Formats: sequence, structure tokens, C-alpha cells
Amino acid sequence: MPEINTHHLDEPQIQLLAEMCILIDENDNKIGAETKKNCHLNENIEKGLLHRAFSVFFFNTENKLLLQQRSDAKITFPGCFTNTCCSHPLSNPGELEEDDALGVKRAAQRRLKAELGIPLEEVPSEELNYLTRIHYKAQSDAANGEIKIMSWFQIIAEAFLFKWWDKLNHSNQFVDHEEIYRM
Repeated sequence: MPEINTHHLDEPQIQLLAEMCILIDENDNKIGAETKKNCHLNENIEKGLLHRAFSVFFFNTENKLLLQQRSDAKITFPGCFTNTCCSHPLSNPGELEEDDALGVKRAAQRRLKAELGIPLEEVPSEELNYLTRIHYKAQSDAANGEIKIMSWFQIIAEAFLFKWWDKLNHSNQFVDHEEIYRM
């Protein structure tokens, strides 16, 4: 597989590239595992290498959405404003659990702790509302991009977020675990 330039990355970002993402088929069935680095190479994306990911949208009691700006040290979409938190469930037993999307919820808890310092007990899995799945593809630069089933901020904002936002207290009406929206 081709190499990517990591000279601009700090050591924690380089270590994150070695994490093993969950490879999936077009219907979100697990078919293997691959490093985050290889999952994000455009060359592999063009070959259809698809992986699982997630996005978290946190709203406060006034229905204000917490956004964050991605680090300039990220290989994909550095410096862009995005949702509260996004990442990948890893290919390990705890995050492969599919019942009630428990694996993805555990991954979200892990990353909320790592990125925002939010303790796991403050975001219990039963309070994370898993709404739907989205398959999308986006090129970040000449070498790196995304092809995954997840919810990415711009796509979500344009297609779903404003509709959801109007009915935050009734978000259960938007739960759809069967459909994969292809963007």
C-alpha cells in the first residue's frame, strides 16, 4: 500500500493511524479490519475499501449544538469545523458489538473522553441516541479521503440535522436502523 506523508503529524496522531478500523461491505456487514491510515488513502477508497465510523452531535439544554474545529494535525479535513465528535469504532470485541449499536456507542464514549475529557459515566450508552446510518465518500486532499458508513457533518447538516434539531425532544421518530442513506 502507498505511504502517506506524516511529517506534519504529532506522535499521538501517528499512533492513531495504526488503530484497526472495522471493514464493512456496502450493507454494513463486517468483512475484516484495516489500519485507519490505509482506510483513508484515496487509492484504497477508489477500490471500495469501506469502514465503519460515527458522528456525535451534543446539544445543551437550550438546544445549542457543540461544534469543534478539527486539529490541523489531522490527515483528513484538517482545520475544518465539524460535529461534536467523530471517529471510528475499532475492531475489538467491545466495539464490534452490534446489539443496540452498543459497539458504536462504546466507541463514541471512548472518543468523547479522549477528545473532550467527558467521563464515560456522564454519557451512559443508554442516553446516546443512535439514529441512522449514512454511506458517503469525500476527498480531503490528493492522498487522503473518506469512504465509510457514518454521519459526517456537512452531509448530515444538509440532509438531516435541521429536521432533527426542530424535534430534539422527539428524536425517536427519526430512528431508522435498517436504512443506509447513500450520499
